[in-house]
Formats: sequence, structure tokens, C-alpha cells
Amino acid sequence: MSAAPIRRLDAAAPDFAATLDALLAFESGTDAQIENAVTDILAAVRAEGDAAVIDYTRRFDRLAALDMAALELPRQALHGALGSLPEAQRAALHVAAGRVEAYHRRQIAESWAYTEADGTRLGQIVTPLDRVGLYVPGGRASYPSSVLMNAIPAKVAGVGELIMVVPTPDGERNPLVLAAAAIT
Repeated sequence: MSAAPIRRLDAAAPDFAATLDALLAFESGTDAQIENAVTDILAAVRAEGDAAVIDYTRRFDRLAALDMAALELPRQALHGALGSLPEAQRAALHVAAGRVEAYHRRQIAESWAYTEADGTRLGQIVTPLDRVGLYVPGGRASYPSSVLMNAIPAKVAGVGELIMVVPTPDGERNPLVLAAAAIT
């Protein structure tokens, strides 16, 4: 593998602004197209609900589902994926999960309050969200770390319900991603 040269920019060069703009705009032509496509998808889901989700799942993931229940994985499927892994991979996931949890436990913010001399009570109340949605990349970019680094901080914060979505191109499920979901 050959190393790509690192391009250096000189902020004092007369063409600096134009060169930087050109580097930053390399994908700007597709940004509007992507934004328009996402806007259309969201509008369809708002208007058609589950039927639109099932249609887009068929189109993007090439996965035929008759209803939303067919897209849900029971907890036993997650635990089955965990059990199917070699012991070394299971151990690595547990070690990683423990480290992520230890880190985020140190970030927990506490509620606090005080009363001013005139009787005014001031403070901050820290409460978790009731429910969060987690998107985990699938297909060629399947990372169990995405599960761990999103689900564990939410659980540490006290979030009541986590809903994870992951694309499954052609119905293929990454066992490491499912296993990571099982241990979170």
C-alpha cells in the first residue's frame, strides 16, 4: 500500500482561501441531492407510516418484509449471535463494553441546587431521556463498537428504552453487531 501524500496549505499564501474552498467543496454537489432524497423519504414515512418503511427496506436493503414485526429481532437472536462467536471475540466485546461503561460512568452529571440570600432557588436537574434511537451502520461498514459506544452511554445515563436500527443488506446480519447489542 503506497502512502498518499499529505497536502500542506499555507495560510499566508495568496490562494489559500480558494484552495481551502476547493478542498472543502469536493462533495458539495451531492449534498443537495442527498438532502432532497432524505427529505422525500421522511415525507413518505410521515404520510404512509410503516408501509413506507417496509417499501424503503425493500428498495435499499433488498429485504422483503410483510410487516414491521418481520423487521424486529427478538433478544434471543442477539444472544444466539453472541453464543455463536469464538470465545476470544466474546471476551473482547465484554472487555470493550466494560471499558466504555467505566469511562461514561465518570461523565455522569449530578443534579444540584442552591438558595440565594433572598430565597431564590437555583439549580439544575439532570434527568435521562425516556427513549433513544440508535443507528448502527450495516453492510460493509458494520462496527460492533458503534453499538457499544452508543448504547452503553445511554444506559449509563439511565435511558429507559433503546431502539437500535441497523441495515441488513439482502437480509445479512453481522453477528458481531448483534452480539454487541446482546451485551449492552
